[in-house]
Amino acid sequence: MDIDIQVRLAAFNWLSEQVNLHGEDVLPRKLLEQGFEFQGKRIPLVGPQGIFKPHVLDLPLTITTIPEGSYDDKYEEGKFLFYRYRGVDPNHNDNVGLRKVFDLARPLVCFLRVVPGKYLAIWPVYIIGDDQSSLTFKVTLDDSLPSFESSSVSMTHQISELSDARHAYLTATVKVRLQQRSFREKVLDAYKSQCSFCRLKHRELLDAAHIIPDNFPEGEPIITNGIALCKLHHSAYDSFILGVTPDYIIHVREDVLEEEDGPMLQYGLKGLHRTKLILPNSKNNWPSQDSLAWKYDRFTRVG
Repeated sequence: MDIDIQVRLAAFNWLSEQVNLHGEDVLPRKLLEQGFEFQGKRIPLVGPQGIFKPHVLDLPLTITTIPEGSYDDKYEEGKFLFYRYRGVDPNHNDNVGLRKVFDLARPLVCFLRVVPGKYLAIWPVYIIGDDQSSLTFKVTLDDSLPSFESSSVSMTHQISELSDARHAYLTATVKVRLQQRSFREKVLDAYKSQCSFCRLKHRELLDAAHIIPDNFPEGEPIITNGIALCKLHHSAYDSFILGVTPDYIIHVREDVLEEEDGPMLQYGLKGLHRTKLILPNSKNNWPSQDSLAWKYDRFTRVG
C-alpha cells in the first residue's frame, strides 16, 4: 500500500477516534491544525487555504468550505458540494492537485465550517466531476461511493471498510446536519456553555433545545428559538414537566410539584419552580417571547 493511501486511512481512523472522544462530528480547528502522528511525522488536516496538502503527500488530503462564504460553494439536495477552484486559474497547483485526486479516485476529508473555529467533518468524500468552465469540482457528500473503473476497486474496498465506523454520524442530508450543528454551537456559545435552568457547565452534557420544535414551520434553527439546557432539563422541557413563561420564569408542572421522591426530583426539578431563566448577555439572543408563549400554552394544557 503506497504512502498516500496509508495517510488517508490513518486520517480517517484518527477522525473516527476524535468523533468518539468528543461525542460529535464537530471538531475544533486547533485540533485539526495539530492533526495526528504518522510514522514519526505530524500530519495536520487544515491549513490557511481551503485545499490542503500535508508535506508528506503529493496530493491534497482535505478541503474546507465556509457555507455562504466568499467562495460561493453551493449544495445540491444536501448530497453534492460544488466546490470552487482556488482563484481563477485552472492550472493553479491546488486545482491541479484536486484534479489528480479526481483522476485517481482518491478519497478526501471535507470540513464544513459551522461557526468560527469549529468544523463539521465528513469523510470519505469523492470528487465526481470537474468543470473548468465554471471553475468548480463536484464533490459527493453522502455515504455512497461513486462508480469508478476497476483500477480503483481496491481503494474503494479499503475505504468502504471505514464507512461503518462513521455511519452513525450521518443523517439524511449534509444540509440538515450542518443546520443542526450550527444551531447547537451558536446557542451554547450564546449561553456561555451553561444550562439556562441549573448553570451546569459541562458542554458534553448540554443540548441546544428548540423552543418551537423543528418539525413545525416556525421551529427555525436560530438562537432566539433555542435555549441551552442540560440533558435532564432538555428532556423535562420537551416532555412538559417544565415550562417557561414569556417573561422567562420557570414553572414545574403541578402534579410533579406534589410528588414525593428522592433528591433529584427535589433539587433537580421542583427546586426550579418560579426561578428565572438564565439569559444570554446579549438581549438580541434572548429567547423569543412569542416562541415561549407558543410553548408555554402547550405546557399549561398538559398540566
